[in-house]
Amino acid sequence: MVDVVSNRKSTKWSRREQIARVLWGLARPLFILSPRLLWGWRRFLLRAFGAQIGHEVHIYPSVRITMPWNVTIGPQSAVGDRVMLYALGPITLGSRVTISQGSHLCAGSHDWRDEERPLLKPPIVIDDDAWICADAFIGPGVTVGKAAIVGARAVAMKDVSPGNTVIGNPARVLRGDG
Repeated sequence: MVDVVSNRKSTKWSRREQIARVLWGLARPLFILSPRLLWGWRRFLLRAFGAQIGHEVHIYPSVRITMPWNVTIGPQSAVGDRVMLYALGPITLGSRVTISQGSHLCAGSHDWRDEERPLLKPPIVIDDDAWICADAFIGPGVTVGKAAIVGARAVAMKDVSPGNTVIGNPARVLRGDG
């Protein structure tokens, strides 16, 4: 039986993280209401909240980032319209990575084997030159290798080898170079 009471009583965030989440919530309109071409403004705002953002990174104003201090994005990468970076744990995007519109990177889950369902925060890593296509889902703890492609609407719950292209739900290899 699930112990909902214990789960809700457990401390998942430090006081500092709780305050930062409130402040980010208050600052978020400055992010989402900024005109599309103000890439530098959004990079500045994310850096002010602890994100590590490389040069020439394009992040669209409709992107939803839960905890920017858990996000690292390498130079010349792009995060498209309506992408969700659910960064309860670290999300790292390498150089020249493309995260296409509507994709969801989920660095948070719960331990289903424990009755208290404690929060888990496994990292996600998207290596250099990888492409996460439209509406794809990348699950907690997944690494997408260098120059790999996760096809449109694919669900990657396991690592994707470098150079591979995966499609479907669950994601399966369409083309393997790795």
